Amino acid sequence: MRKHGVGWVLAACLLLSPAMAVAQVDVGNFIRKDKFEAIKISPTGEYLAATVPMEDRTVLAIMRRSDNKLTGTFALGKNSHVSNFWWVNPARVIVSVSEKFGQLDQPLGTGELFAIDADGGKATVLVGFRIGNQQTGSNIQQKTSEQVHAFLVDSLRADDKTVVVSIWPWGSDPFTRAERMDVYSGRRTPLARAPVRNADFTTDNAGDVRFAYGAGVDNSRKLYYRDGKGDDWRLINDESVSDQAEHPLGFNRDQSIAYLQVEKSSGSDVIVAWNVATGERKELLRNANVDPDDIIFSQDGDMVPVGAVYRDGKPVTKFFSDEVPEARLYRSLEAAFPGQTISVTSRTKDGKLALVQVSSDRNPGDFYLFNVDAKKLDYLLSRRDWLEPDEMATMTPVQLKARDGTDLHGFLTMPKGASGKHMPMVVVPHGGPFGIRDEWEFDPQTQMLASAGYAVLQINFRGSGGYGRAFRQAGARQWGQAMQDDVTDATRWAIQQGVADAARICIYGASYGAYAALMGVAKEPGLYKCAAGYVGVYDLPMMHTRGDIQRRGSGETYLNEWIGPRSTLGAVSPVNMADRIKVPVFLAAGGEDERAPVQHTELMERRLKAAGVPVETLYKKTEGHGFYKPENQQEYYTRLLAFFNRHLGGATAK
Repeated sequence: MRKHGVGWVLAACLLLSPAMAVAQVDVGNFIRKDKFEAIKISPTGEYLAATVPMEDRTVLAIMRRSDNKLTGTFALGKNSHVSNFWWVNPARVIVSVSEKFGQLDQPLGTGELFAIDADGGKATVLVGFRIGNQQTGSNIQQKTSEQVHAFLVDSLRADDKTVVVSIWPWGSDPFTRAERMDVYSGRRTPLARAPVRNADFTTDNAGDVRFAYGAGVDNSRKLYYRDGKGDDWRLINDESVSDQAEHPLGFNRDQSIAYLQVEKSSGSDVIVAWNVATGERKELLRNANVDPDDIIFSQDGDMVPVGAVYRDGKPVTKFFSDEVPEARLYRSLEAAFPGQTISVTSRTKDGKLALVQVSSDRNPGDFYLFNVDAKKLDYLLSRRDWLEPDEMATMTPVQLKARDGTDLHGFLTMPKGASGKHMPMVVVPHGGPFGIRDEWEFDPQTQMLASAGYAVLQINFRGSGGYGRAFRQAGARQWGQAMQDDVTDATRWAIQQGVADAARICIYGASYGAYAALMGVAKEPGLYKCAAGYVGVYDLPMMHTRGDIQRRGSGETYLNEWIGPRSTLGAVSPVNMADRIKVPVFLAAGGEDERAPVQHTELMERRLKAAGVPVETLYKKTEGHGFYKPENQQEYYTRLLAFFNRHLGGATAK
């Protein structure tokens, strides 16, 4: 049985929001939010800070380790989320914020930086548009609002008072600046101005700005380097010339080598060592199938890149050298938790205490405090301690060939104890779709479907992220075409393998996945028994006139380049193919959805009814791109499982 973690996260929830109703049905175990998302230990080990998901926002909670007392919280209003946070000294945290208007919405950073002390004091906005109308720190002088976005570049672990930030003036394609910022007053001093538009910066181990990388109106990414503070920038890579993009990861300890991640025109990304004196590049790490997913840094003050995580099926850690202390640490932890993913999320400044996350396809995440010297692990808490990992379904990586020979990767999840042969199956294309992918990890919805008795197939069709530039770009303007064919080919593969019962397969997805579900039954009327779409887009020309994508500065360019010109999209829109759909459909949507406006679903419903297709709907007027409210999620998944039950025969919600 799981151990029960400390109760401080629950205390934070009660402090900031009315208590949520206790789940009374099995579905509730899967829609219930994680107790927390990210958790980090303070530099001295005195405190822990964590992001806590609430109904329609994410808050920061800080706890003192000695007595598990909640000492400070930070939260903004509805649809505002703490997206990241950093301990910038033993008692102060900097916070970045994003907004999203639905459970499935991709968070958009607001460009603001806030700060709060571990005891809850001296909270203030350091930079951002809220300056002047939100001053929460009693001793903070009134500051002038600026039309800029700010992002943390370097927390300067050796400096308790300042950090390095990048400043992006509002407007199209700005020239950005690197500045040093006081973590209490927000005062800033200039450090560098980028030689290229839309640039990010990278510092060296001493906190000096050494790299700038960005792209101008030509959309060609450029990487600039300078030898030191005040020196001139020099161009070391231009994508339009080299046909590859490079971005820096950091430096080795003596700063003679910089590590770069190189995106090639074909194949997966490579990590190379670049000699700053000679310009020589030496390949260090490359996986044949996937890009580096996470970079592993040394856990001391230098934060030197030492390895990477590759999610080629199950995650694997690779190091530049097996002799670095971090390699030995990971190997010992991986031996202690076989078959699970290990991640050192943070460490004290002296390196003696490490916060370790252990997770898998069946484990949402357990956290341990690791005493490095004593080599002792102490259980801390779990994201979902009401679930038993041993009772969850197993996710197996799969690989197959598309009809044109393209390699496709994905995952097949089987109900616990199932034979794995001739199963009722739900095919679930992911949302996004570009640059997004399904991964080997705990997914509540997948586990819910598996618990109802279904095999679940998830395929990373072309356009998905993590498999190199060429694979991602192969999805451009392929909605309803090659991207859809990949989903079809994966479904037929599951039948050929004897996994799926050809007479009991449905297709279901959210956002782009909902589009793929409706296109799937339109293009392959004999392959699926039913289709379900959640907050989907079904009229592609409408994407050019409604929704938040086309309202953004680069939104119309994105739509034209990645989805297609408006005049070409009617032929690959499910609303124009309703007469080809011969199976029952279930649609759900939110009335306040800005990503996939409810008009998509309403039009799809009308066209299906006109074509005589059995269609069920669920609309929630006050929800956005994915339902926030637990009662609405409960109703939605209860209806979804009942729909699948009628057509595939699996279990319903109790």
